[in-house]
Amino acid sequence: MEKQCIGIDISKDYLDCCFGTSDSFQNQKFGKSKRFKNDYCGYKELLQWSDEQNASREVFYVMEATGVYYEHLAYFLNEHHCKLSVLLPNMVKHYSRSLNVKTKTDQKDSEVLCRLGLERKLRTWNMPTKIMRDLKFLSREYREVKAKINQAKNQLHAKHHSHDCPVSTQKRLKTQVSLLEVQVSEIESELRLLVMSDTEFSDKVKKICSIPGVSFITTICIIAETNAFALITNGRQLASYAGLDIQHNQSGNKEGKTRISKKGNSFIRHSLYMPALCATRFNPLMKEFYNNLKDRKPVKKIAVIAVARKLLILIYKLWKSNMEFDPNYIENKKIDRVAPAYTG
Repeated sequence: MEKQCIGIDISKDYLDCCFGTSDSFQNQKFGKSKRFKNDYCGYKELLQWSDEQNASREVFYVMEATGVYYEHLAYFLNEHHCKLSVLLPNMVKHYSRSLNVKTKTDQKDSEVLCRLGLERKLRTWNMPTKIMRDLKFLSREYREVKAKINQAKNQLHAKHHSHDCPVSTQKRLKTQVSLLEVQVSEIESELRLLVMSDTEFSDKVKKICSIPGVSFITTICIIAETNAFALITNGRQLASYAGLDIQHNQSGNKEGKTRISKKGNSFIRHSLYMPALCATRFNPLMKEFYNNLKDRKPVKKIAVIAVARKLLILIYKLWKSNMEFDPNYIENKKIDRVAPAYTG
């Protein structure tokens, strides 16, 4: 059966597209690259050009997540019931290296994407719902404003302890901090109203917040960044997506350092660090896990990162099972296993 694919290299203004086919013997054929404008008219021309290539309805579109420039096209193709896959730049980069591609042009990049789509079975991109998209925008804005507050406060501290700093400079910085703090409150209120607009969604968020150390903002960040775990099937996959998967470095007699990969969603990692610290003090299960691990590791931060990973997987499991946090869950499960069945 013939497989058809269109690789699309996306820039701010243009789309470079390459159409290719692969038969049952893995013989591949590629056409000449075609350029379209990265706007609505260009998207319609792309679909028309796809029909001219005798492409079937099963043609697969492959593109790279280039900043935000791919989003309009991805939503357009999804609305027109086209199958597409959006790949992380790191994946495409390593695949291109495996082909020993030395030329770097937009046309060649589109061919690489097309070849990747023909050779691999890629995951289909699903359009997030309106509420999930709004939550993602607002949660990221919240984090950005919080970072600006910390920056402004550090500047104010430095100016306050500087010699003969103008009072007007300090006054403007204080005004800036006050304004940013008001904005943080507004964003959090908007997030809470958005969550409460969906009763079922709001109920699941409350159950996640029952975990000691996990706040409303942390919960929303993780849910928004994972699209409510839409494409996550297990804990290992989730840890890898967040960049909390363990990376070993061993070859022969060499034993390198074991660390987390950090090749994943940095927003999730950053949002989990402070809750992990809090959980080591106030969450009985995490506190015991942290203390056991801390004694065996040379650096305490390693144990904190392990707690963050455990918290992330716990959030995922509670969300999928629609359950509240139960500190006695393990003990209750053991009791259920050994308890005799009721015969009546």
